Amino acid sequence: MNEIRPPTALPQALLDQADMRAAITGHDFGTVFRLARELGNISYSKIAAECDIKPERVGQLARGQGQITTFDKIVKIADSLRIPGHLLGLAPRYWEVPAAPGGAEYGESVRRRDFLKKTSLTAGAAIGLNKITDAPMAGSRLGPEAPDYLRRRTARLRRLDDVLGGGDTYRVYLAEYQSTKALLRDRTYSLATGRALRSVLAEQGLQAGWAAFDAGKPDDARGLYLEAQQAAQDADDRALAGNALAFLAYQHPDRHQAVALAEASCRIAADDQPGEVRALLHERYAWSCALAGRALETEQALETAASAIAELDQPTVDWAAWVDTDELDIMRGRCWTELRRPLRAVPVLEGVLDRFKDSHARDKSLYMSWLAQSYLAAGEIEQAATVTSRALTLCTGVASVRPRRRLDTVLHELSSHAGVPEVRDALERARS
Repeated sequence: MNEIRPPTALPQALLDQADMRAAITGHDFGTVFRLARELGNISYSKIAAECDIKPERVGQLARGQGQITTFDKIVKIADSLRIPGHLLGLAPRYWEVPAAPGGAEYGESVRRRDFLKKTSLTAGAAIGLNKITDAPMAGSRLGPEAPDYLRRRTARLRRLDDVLGGGDTYRVYLAEYQSTKALLRDRTYSLATGRALRSVLAEQGLQAGWAAFDAGKPDDARGLYLEAQQAAQDADDRALAGNALAFLAYQHPDRHQAVALAEASCRIAADDQPGEVRALLHERYAWSCALAGRALETEQALETAASAIAELDQPTVDWAAWVDTDELDIMRGRCWTELRRPLRAVPVLEGVLDRFKDSHARDKSLYMSWLAQSYLAAGEIEQAATVTSRALTLCTGVASVRPRRRLDTVLHELSSHAGVPEVRDALERARS
């Protein structure tokens, strides 16, 4: 691509030097900056300006003080210094290759996902695989600060699920869960600390179970949900116990049994629980009702969830903090699709998906499958096919079995309209 090179672009000869190459691949940007000044005559002030880093911060990094680990900042440095993406674990940068199909946002989303996929196993290390030696975890007896430390760590790791599928995160989450089980087994602690540790264990078990389900391992998921439910009960954590039942309902093969489990989850986590928890559990109850064809109960559960969200000021439970009005609209659209009410489903799904970022490729492509299905139910074949094609592009490379399974159902229905050009395009995209 013909493009103006920034003044901080590293000469090829400098990029080829062994010490520079080692610093780049090791994400040692302080050494990269130092070598750029010493061997490339690129000042720290220019680096600071191009990379959007404070000049004093550049100097500190060059002296070996601190690290840069965030995706956005690493991408900025790569582009400013013209470091090829593969050296940093990134996909080829926009200035190396033509723009990715699907537009700039899609291309950047793929690059972000590829970067995180390659580093997801080391993400645990970046967050702190040294937890055994960290102050809250040191010694044979764990104090009351240990559960808080582990819960914060679990919350940070949970962010991987925003952009990666369960095929990428399952091992990370399972390792955390097993590590906490070992702490409970091998260390000593007070009764209160033990109860808090079991609450963390339940939270980690549910996260690992969800990743297993997303990766196409339903038996692993169910086992983890059951273990997490027991840990939550031992910890007297009704919110997590209710969430375990909701997860079990989500994948139960008997739809009426799933409704019973989801209803029980709402009873366990009753009105004294945080609003985001009540909203989440009633959403999942609505979903089970929709799959069972119970329209009235579905609408009642959705309204209860909406009331809980309306009461929210600031979420207090991290594992349910993502529940908001957009999430509720997505669930509304999914439920009305399953109940074959496309006139209700389509406007809701169109509105919320317009605001949904492509960086959440797994979830967006999954939710688009319900939009496509509702278009089909309304007889809008061309629009259904167009949405399906877009979803197929979006979920390419996502380590989750769920989007493609859902889209295969839509494609099967579309196949009877193979004479429509948009349908032919969708079927061809699916084959390729």
